[in-house]
Amino acid sequence: MNPLELRASLGLAGVYALRMLGMFLILPVFALYAKTLPGTHSATWIGIALGAYGLTQALLQLPLGMLSDRIGRKKVIYGGLLVFALGSFIAAEAHDIVWLTIGRIIQGSGAISAAITALLADLTREENRTKAMAMIGMSIGTTFAVSLVLGPLLAHYIGVNGIFALTGVLTLMALAGVKYLIPDPVVSRFHSDAEANTSRLGSVMRNGDLLRLNYGIFSLHAAQMAMFVVIPFALTTTGGLDKAHHWQVYLPVVLIGFILMVPAIIYGEKRHKLKTVFVGAIALMTLAQLGMALALDSFWQIVTWLTGYFIAFNILEASLPSLISKIAPADAKGTAIGVYNTAQSFGLFLGAAAGGVLYTHFGSGGVFGFTSFLMLSWLVLAVTMRPPQAVKSVMFHIGESWRGSAPLLSQRLASQRGVKEAVVVIDERVAYLKVSQEDWDEAAVQQLILETN
Repeated sequence: MNPLELRASLGLAGVYALRMLGMFLILPVFALYAKTLPGTHSATWIGIALGAYGLTQALLQLPLGMLSDRIGRKKVIYGGLLVFALGSFIAAEAHDIVWLTIGRIIQGSGAISAAITALLADLTREENRTKAMAMIGMSIGTTFAVSLVLGPLLAHYIGVNGIFALTGVLTLMALAGVKYLIPDPVVSRFHSDAEANTSRLGSVMRNGDLLRLNYGIFSLHAAQMAMFVVIPFALTTTGGLDKAHHWQVYLPVVLIGFILMVPAIIYGEKRHKLKTVFVGAIALMTLAQLGMALALDSFWQIVTWLTGYFIAFNILEASLPSLISKIAPADAKGTAIGVYNTAQSFGLFLGAAAGGVLYTHFGSGGVFGFTSFLMLSWLVLAVTMRPPQAVKSVMFHIGESWRGSAPLLSQRLASQRGVKEAVVVIDERVAYLKVSQEDWDEAAVQQLILETN
């Protein structure tokens, strides 16, 4: 990466992480806080308030990404950050559950993830795009882990309303970062690898394996949100742990999850056993949910099942994007990711809302019975999924002056050794390829591309 690309990648990863911070920091403490607010007559309201963020996020992220194609990336990002900050301040000042829910709804309306990835694509060359996107993925994972530990500590010192206020202030600071640290793109165009294309939605939605993955990310985050309606209460009552010390549980289980995730993903990718690792992680997640449904009678049972949960969760969070990339059509990766992200956001909302309703009427057993069903059904779908090809995605720039036949060049590229799929999108000046992870004629491909430039 050159200095401009590195600056853009790190800066936008930071902005993305800041948005996620607003959701993750409150996750381990939200239920306990919401219960104390006027109007919270049952856990149903807790679940609705917790998940409201995900509903507006799901409805708006694709439309706002498309809007950024028309009016500019930074304009959408500025607007989204201002809306997110407004929602954070409303949540900070909320004196009842209704206003807290309104604040969460407004927070979710600042749905800028698609605009951020589009801007990142504008600011990075094709050969560095995957690295840049990986930085965003790493920032999300790191933010989630840090937030579970930091959230209870911050709640102890500044309160949950203080966390919302802090999030709002940091978001306003991020506006200055986008203005002065993130470069303006010289050329802004559509990128099939980073943005949703409405003309490709049909092919993405008809792909059975992609639908399995979309159901998976929906279920994974629905279970997560339902679980965090219950777990804070379980740690406080059953575990006898003051809420200010919940981080002492989250820290070791999250670290164990991260440590075990790395060899699992390396094994899956290097040995072409990604489906085996993937299905195994879902099975472990299912076991953890069943364990919580049947046995939350002691502190150590809670810790045991949480450990299993975070091991599985980290493996699944790391492997799902890789599977999307391997399975999606070469020129529709951005569309596939957009649908995937939307399914995730709907999972956040519906999982939290269902968790609140079930906890109100059936207790923790009802909640974890629901999450167990989600995981079992996902496990069945994953087992029947075709093993993904051992491929990786690569992109090459097509010179602005080239006037050849895109279909002919696609055909010639696809005929090279190890190239599984090749699509030249001349409007984007990009050749999208899926190539064998072990053996592809990179020199021949580069020579063909060089002849076009």
